[in-house]
Formats: sequence, C-alpha cells, structure tokens
Amino acid sequence: MTRLFLDTNIVIDLLDRREPFCHDAVQLFTMAYNKQVQLIVSPMTYTTASFLLHRHGAEGVRNLLSNFRQLSRVATTNERTVDDSLASQFNDFEDAMQYYCALKSKADIIITRNGKDFSASKLPVMTATEYLATLK
Repeated sequence: MTRLFLDTNIVIDLLDRREPFCHDAVQLFTMAYNKQVQLIVSPMTYTTASFLLHRHGAEGVRNLLSNFRQLSRVATTNERTVDDSLASQFNDFEDAMQYYCALKSKADIIITRNGKDFSASKLPVMTATEYLATLK
C-alpha cells in the first residue's frame, strides 16, 4: 500500500473545503477510507490546522480533526527530527520538519501544493492532482 505523507495545506484544503483544491483532497481521503492508500501527517499539522480552522469554533475544530484522525496516521517526531531539520538545506524550518517526519514514517511520496518548498527532498513530491493522474 502506498504511504502518502500529506503536507498541512492538503489537510486544510479538505477540512476547510478550499476551492478548487478540496476535490482532489477528498479523492485522497476516499482512497484512504477504501484502504487503497495510507495517509500520514505530522503532529504539527494538527496544531496548525487547529489554528487555521478557528472560525469553526473549538468544538467544530475538534470534530473536524477527530474525523480526520480516523483516516490518517500520525508520524512521530523526536530530537533527531528537530536536529536533522535544523541542519538541513531547507529554507523553511516547518517544511524541514514535515520532510523529516515523512522520512521517519517511511512515506513513499509527499503530497503538497507547494512542491518548491520541498526541492531538497529525496522523496518524490507531487500535488494531489499529479498523484491522482498517475493512477489513471
């Protein structure tokens, strides 16, 4: 089974129904529901999503994140993840943390809308649209 590491922007596309991006995100989560792929996110995605979705209210945010959690695995982080991120060639520390979480979780592909943020990645990086197109 393919292990897809989702950047936070993909998760927000789904949970906040951001047009036109949410449709591809829905397809990825449908695939996870049907056990066709495994979705992985970093723990940071939950905190960032909570902040960005605040307009849904505290209970609404918890419900969105709880439902999301049923379809995804959470990558682990530790001191090594932070140290590797600090020493990396990534310009953005948050992107480095996402990347090293993806590596540690043995993801096959990173799915993001901002591929340029992962130009230092040794893992394949695709948009949701690009990934879905490979399946057709």
